Formats: sequence, C-alpha cells, structure tokens
Amino acid sequence: MAVPYVLVLYYSRYGATEKMAQLIGRGVEQVSQIEARLRTVPTVSPETTASKPEVPDSGAVYCTEEDLRNCAGLALGSPTRFGNMAAALKYFLDSTGALWASGALIDKPVGTFTSTSTLHGGQETTLLTMAIPMLHHGMVFCGLPYSEAALNATTSGGTPYGASHLAGPESKNPLNEHESALCLAQGKRLAELSLKLSH
Repeated sequence: MAVPYVLVLYYSRYGATEKMAQLIGRGVEQVSQIEARLRTVPTVSPETTASKPEVPDSGAVYCTEEDLRNCAGLALGSPTRFGNMAAALKYFLDSTGALWASGALIDKPVGTFTSTSTLHGGQETTLLTMAIPMLHHGMVFCGLPYSEAALNATTSGGTPYGASHLAGPESKNPLNEHESALCLAQGKRLAELSLKLSH
C-alpha cells in the first residue's frame, strides 16, 4: 500500500517561498507513516506559445492533477501579488474543475503559506484568498494555533492563518528562527491532521 503524503504545492519567483516549502516538508516528515511531496507550477506568460520545458531545470517538478487528487493533505504556497496568490498558482488551480466535480479533495486538510517583500504586504489576505478555491473543493482549512510560541514572539512573518515570511524589498532576507519554526509546525500539524482525517 502506498504511503500517504502531504502535497506541498508552491510557486516561488525568487526562492523564499521555495525555502518555506522545504521547511514545511521537513515538518511533515517529523510525523511517521506519512511523507511530503514537493511540487511547483510553471510560470505563466502573455505569450501564446509554450516557453517552459516540461521538466524544470532545478527544484521541484511540476504538479499534476494526480499529485493533487491523491494527496492526504495539502500545503499551498505563493508569494503575494497585491494581496492574492501569484497568477501561476491561480492558473493551475483554475484547471482543477474535473477534480472538484469528482469530490476527490473533500474532507482533506489544507494549509497556506506566503512570502512578502514588505511587512504589511498582504500576507494575511494572500493566505485567506488561497484557501477560498480549496474550500470550494471541500477541504478543511488548517491554520496555526497560538500554542505555537513563535506566533507570540515573531516580529516579522507568522500568522494564525498560516506560515509567512518577510523576504524584504529584494527578497534576500533569510527565514528567521520564528518563521522557520512556524513552517515546521505547519507541516507537522498538516501531517497529523491528514492521518486523522483519512481514517
């Protein structure tokens, strides 16, 4: 029998969201009997011809509908774009109508994570608006409880709606101790809930 997995699905432009995804994956794998599967989506372009290879040159491979269909839980990550997810991730999610019709994601947990260049750059709205299409899929939203000490201590990223990171104007800030702890905690919580909800 296949080992269940939490799909860590993200889009990252400058690498900060990718680093968060890797930490969330490590958090998932702190829980036994479940694993993390990291996937990304290709960029979108106004050009009408395909411009990206079928397999990325580096990093996670592109997500398929089957990756999403068969997950036990989902962590969904994107940098903010005017308080919302990046177009590349929205484009992928907009193509999941058949998955919605089948009900494959009903009662599975979903958590969201994001990175911004400024402290008040739309972290919370991005986290919440990323959850909306997944609620239409019937998923159960998973935030971060205040039992996580880093939520009370952070002076940068980190919200009860999900892990977040203040990347800075040039996206060069490394994830700090509190942001990293919350990424790990979110992955672990999603893994635990995925196992509970699948039984």
